[in-house]
Amino acid sequence: MDVEGQFPIEKLLFQAILEHSFDAILIADSQNRLVEVNLLACNLLGFTRDELIGQSMFNFFIGSLEEKEDANSEEVQVKSPNGQIKTLECRLIKNLLSNYKLLILRDVTKLKLASEELHHQNQRVKLFSEVTLKISQSLQLKEILQTAVTEVQRILKADRVLIYQVLSNGTGVTISEAVLPNVPPILAIEFPEEVFPEEYRELYAGGRVQAISDVHSIKADLTECLVEFMDEWMVKAKLVVPIIQNLKSVTDEIKVPNQPWGLLIAHQCQTTRQWKDFELEMMQQLAAQIGIALSQAELRENLEGLVTERTTKLRQANTSLQQEINDRRSAEVALRRSEEKLRLIANGLPVLIAYVDKQQCYRFNNKAYQTWLGLSPTKIYGSHLQEVHGKQEYHKIQEYIEMALSGKMVTYENETTFQDDNLHTVNVSYIPHIDQQEKDTVKGFFSLISDISDRIAIERMKDEFISVVSHELRTPLTSIHSSLKILATGKLGNLSTKGQRMLRIADEQTDRLVRLVNNVLDLQRIQSGKVKMNKKGCQAMELMIEACQTMQGIAQEYEVNLFSKSVAFEVWADRDYIVQTLTNLLSNAIKFSPPNSTVFLSAKMESPQDSNGREKQISYVTFEVKDEGQGIPVDRLETIFERFQQVDSSDSRKKGGTGLGLTICRQIIEEHGGKIWAESCLGKGSTFYFTLPLVIEESGGYYER
Repeated sequence: MDVEGQFPIEKLLFQAILEHSFDAILIADSQNRLVEVNLLACNLLGFTRDELIGQSMFNFFIGSLEEKEDANSEEVQVKSPNGQIKTLECRLIKNLLSNYKLLILRDVTKLKLASEELHHQNQRVKLFSEVTLKISQSLQLKEILQTAVTEVQRILKADRVLIYQVLSNGTGVTISEAVLPNVPPILAIEFPEEVFPEEYRELYAGGRVQAISDVHSIKADLTECLVEFMDEWMVKAKLVVPIIQNLKSVTDEIKVPNQPWGLLIAHQCQTTRQWKDFELEMMQQLAAQIGIALSQAELRENLEGLVTERTTKLRQANTSLQQEINDRRSAEVALRRSEEKLRLIANGLPVLIAYVDKQQCYRFNNKAYQTWLGLSPTKIYGSHLQEVHGKQEYHKIQEYIEMALSGKMVTYENETTFQDDNLHTVNVSYIPHIDQQEKDTVKGFFSLISDISDRIAIERMKDEFISVVSHELRTPLTSIHSSLKILATGKLGNLSTKGQRMLRIADEQTDRLVRLVNNVLDLQRIQSGKVKMNKKGCQAMELMIEACQTMQGIAQEYEVNLFSKSVAFEVWADRDYIVQTLTNLLSNAIKFSPPNSTVFLSAKMESPQDSNGREKQISYVTFEVKDEGQGIPVDRLETIFERFQQVDSSDSRKKGGTGLGLTICRQIIEEHGGKIWAESCLGKGSTFYFTLPLVIEESGGYYER
């Protein structure tokens, strides 16, 4: 059964929202098969609507999706047909519209990447600040350099970090180093000075950075001595950043422009390594800080230089602060625009949309309130529900409002007068607004009200049409059926064998049509409320015996045994209608049971339990009709109670079924305040259950429990 057939009201609400939603929405049935998706869902998953409908909603996710009792968000990943993997924010709402589930998806791939990048930036800034602080707190040049390599080695988790100083005579030497315990240190031995070629000095003076993930792959481009050095010290990957020192005089003139003071080098000895962009950027910034620290160590007596440097930092901080202010202003503008878009969407929907806070005061209304009810959203903003709708109307809906504010989703129908002075039937849904961060506190609820007057009128016209047609058909059908019965007796002459066979078929089909018309009329009378149930205390055993006696002849015809279990209690029911329900269920069980099998009829009192597991007082009786027939598929156990729904229509026609028997049974039981359902196992049989209120005797009187 589709969603529209079972939940016409909710379907109208979802259809009104699906195409205007900013999120991808998927609706699945109890078997997790998709029954409806919106355009955003098709674009997000990379499939057409026809390709998605009927698929399991779990087929598109990488890994598993947890079916939680609440509707909290979680992150999942999907892989589109083109191989692209997306990260989605997912909300799974269960038990929506009876056995249906609502899946809301939002693409957060870019947001996730931005969040990760922001995390890396924050981590880099934090670590960079720590290193900068330690460098700035050091006054001795040696201490500054050792602090730098130690912190860089800790941040990068490199096997070896060293500072290589370029001397003025064109040679170089390692002066500071930090290594892991299992890595041999270069400074542990007497390390001679090495020649640092002029062309290399020029490259590094220009800001050259070397990030080599695998030195073996570029050995052909290295000098012979450098290859020997890499092999000797087991270097498999390295990162080289120049340390540029700008020496300034009191007159702020640059004495040695862009002269490479040395190199900040990281070695990876155990494995090759792909250096990340933020690692390169951080090394460059740290090298710059080392260069500044070197300048500070040599020119710390230059007060003007220190003041200039601090002024620069203050300007940078001021720029950052101004940027933050601008960002906040931009965010506020974007938020206002988003609210304007939401209001435009809400005003364009043909439903009443409102938000009511915990104090039952309006905090949002769309323009439909002005069009339908003549209530200006600006005037009723902040007003209490009772002030807006009046005391009498408020008392009608107060119970539902309190349920919504307790955290329950509420749907009901109501009648109200619109601005056109006509009485309209509306469907009302209250959706609680629950703040998960404040221990599931209900902050208010959203109200969705749709006009269903036209649908109600159409259903009324349909019922009246069915009633008129059925009444007009019953009289001629009865006459035809009687004539065929007389013709079958032979009083009007004998027919040939072929004629008798055709007459028998016509008689059977006419009999089936008469039953169908009678069933339609019975169902229409019950649904319209024209039938008043004459309920009283009835012995359950007497109802069962009468039903079995009525069906005994059919059971013998089908060679099926009837068995009923003796019980001794009373139910509150209309005797004739409950016997009709039992005979309908027994008739189905007999017709669909194999010969020499048994149909069981029984009843038992139920003992429900409260939330603490303690038994409550017995309040109802459950009747059971069990057969040993072919069984019913699981996906048909709900639909068989709808009009003209049969497990096998061809087989049902052979056995004289009209497709309305179970529908009538459900209407009768619901009129008694009970419920009816079925359980089945293919090939082993089916069991139909229904409940009725129990009657107990107190002080000579009968009371319904």
